[in-house]
Amino acid sequence: MGNSVASAISFVPETRFGFWFLGTEIWVQYVLTVALDDLERLIPDRQVTYASILDVGCGRGNSFRLLHDKFLPQRLIGVDIDERSLRLARSQVARDHLLVEFLQSDGAALELPDGSVSMLFCHQTFHHLVRQQEALSEFYRVLQPGGLLLFAESTRAYIYSWMIRLLFRHPMEVQRSAEEYLAMIRNQGFEFGSENVSFPYLWWSRPDIGMAEWLGFPVPQKREETLVNVVARKPLST
Repeated sequence: MGNSVASAISFVPETRFGFWFLGTEIWVQYVLTVALDDLERLIPDRQVTYASILDVGCGRGNSFRLLHDKFLPQRLIGVDIDERSLRLARSQVARDHLLVEFLQSDGAALELPDGSVSMLFCHQTFHHLVRQQEALSEFYRVLQPGGLLLFAESTRAYIYSWMIRLLFRHPMEVQRSAEEYLAMIRNQGFEFGSENVSFPYLWWSRPDIGMAEWLGFPVPQKREETLVNVVARKPLST
């Protein structure tokens, strides 16, 4: 991709540490797999198979085996703006013996036709995007009527924490609370109810990294949420 195109992409890349961490088994086991399991239970009218699945911000490609095994798609598509990540993702899906189409693209400019996917997976990607509203509009556009958005994000409370500020890089001015993310998705036209939303308070998202609970203290019931998961549907008639 030429420099003029790359400079127009409104995406904040990870730090060197962040890029390494996204390839670890800790990430796959305790972040990616846990999020996808939670999202699966939030799906309304769960179907046996979803024909075409798009992963926006697919990174190193660790999601594709999980998506394939859970939802039995006929077509898998991965989008990422980072060329290094896409090279690693191609190697990963080859090891997993999967057929995946890859696009190097900004989440706010998806090179796919209208209504071309039945499920869109966006996991820990949205908070890297500067043009979030444009990206969400693109998600809505490429989903077919009745298609599902599986959205899992860290909130402002987590991104603003000292540890994340130290180790990772994000566009701080666009970070949102859980409630703000949900309002944004609903305002775009997606439909969901309380039964399609969860607020995990996982140990790695807490200020003390779960130490208080490990010592026997209860998890606080009054808190600012650090994570939000939602399964939202594009209406059948739009």
